[in-house]
Amino acid sequence: MIAFNRPFFAGPELDYIQQATAAAHLSGDGAFTKRCQAALESTTGSPKALLTTSCTDALELSALLLDVQPGDEIILPSFTFVSTANAFASRGAVPVFADIRPDTLNIDERQIESLITPRTRAIVVVHYAGVGCEMDPILEVAGRHGVPVVEDNAHGLFGRYRGRPLGSFGSLATLSFHETKNVSCGEGGALLINDRALIARAEILREKGTNRSAFLRGQVDKYTWVDFGSSFLPSDLLAAVLCAQLEASAAIQQRRMEVWRRYAAGLAGWARDHGVGVPCVPEHCEQPGHMFYVLLPAGERDRFIDHLRACDVQSVFHYVPLHASPMAARWPLRAACPVTEDVSARLARLPFYTALDAATQDRVIDAVVQYRPAGR
Repeated sequence: MIAFNRPFFAGPELDYIQQATAAAHLSGDGAFTKRCQAALESTTGSPKALLTTSCTDALELSALLLDVQPGDEIILPSFTFVSTANAFASRGAVPVFADIRPDTLNIDERQIESLITPRTRAIVVVHYAGVGCEMDPILEVAGRHGVPVVEDNAHGLFGRYRGRPLGSFGSLATLSFHETKNVSCGEGGALLINDRALIARAEILREKGTNRSAFLRGQVDKYTWVDFGSSFLPSDLLAAVLCAQLEASAAIQQRRMEVWRRYAAGLAGWARDHGVGVPCVPEHCEQPGHMFYVLLPAGERDRFIDHLRACDVQSVFHYVPLHASPMAARWPLRAACPVTEDVSARLARLPFYTALDAATQDRVIDAVVQYRPAGR
C-alpha cells in the first residue's frame, strides 16, 4: 500500500536531540526553541514567532490575546479543521461560518463584509493547501471595520501572496508542524505576532500567565502570576527535531514542489477529459507544495477512493463542513455555504510526502488515470 503520508527526516534530528539532552534543558524555550523561532521570523518577516505545542494551541493563544469574550463573533470558513472554530468557541465566542471560493477553496472574501456585526471580534482566514487567500480585499474590509485578522496558516508556511510571505498579513498567524506538514516535529505549532503591541502579552499568556520570560531576561527580580494564560511551550526535544527540518527547508521545498508539479503534469489530461478539478493557484500566489487533491464529479469521490485502495494506493477525503456538524447546531447559520458542501463531498487527497519518489508517484498517477467516472 502506498501510504497517504510518511514522515520525513532531514538527517540531524537524532544528533540535535542528543545535544538538547546533553545541555540538560529539555523543557521549553531552550536553545533549539530559540533557533527555530529565529528561523521562522527570518522566513516570514514576522517580528515575533513563539513555538507552541500545536497549531490548535497557537489558535487558542490567539483567542486569549484578542480577549475573546462570550458572545463575540468570529468569522471563519466552514471548510476548515475543527480547531479553527474550537479555539474561539471554547472561549464562548459564536462561530460565523462563511462559504469558500470554488477555485482556490479559500474563504470567499466577497461574503465577509455582509457577516460583520458590532459583535465581530476577529476574521480568521485559512490558506487552504497553502494557496493564499485574497488578502488585499480582506484586509481592506477588516481595516474599515476595525476588526483584527488571524491567519490560520497551517498549510502555508513558505507560501506567498503577491510576493509576500503567508503569515505576515494578519495581526496574528498560526503554523502547524504536525507529521503531515512540510516541516514537522510530529506535533507542534507556532504563533506569529505581527502586531508588535501584542508581543509582550503573548509571552506572558504562553508562560501560564506569568512574567517568567522577563525574569529570565533579567528584567524583573522574580516572576509571578500577572494575567490569564496556559502552558503552550513545547519541549526543546521537539524543537530540536523541528530545527533540523527548518535548516533543511530549502531542499524539502524543492522536493515537494517536484512532487506537486509531477502530479499536475501527469493528471492534467485525465482531469480535463473526465470533468475532474485540480488545485487552482492564481498567478499572484506561490503555493508551497503542501498537498495535491482532485475534485471528482458529484457522487464519484467514495468510488474513486475505493478504486485507489484496490490499486494499493491510500487516498483520503478532507474537511466535513463545520456548519453542518452537530456542534454547529447550537449557533444560527448566517449564510448558506453551498460551495463548501459541494467541495467537501467531491474532494480526495492523493499521497503526498517529501520522500515520495518518482517511481512510486508514477504508480499513483497510473492508478488515478485508470479511473473512469460514471457516464464518461
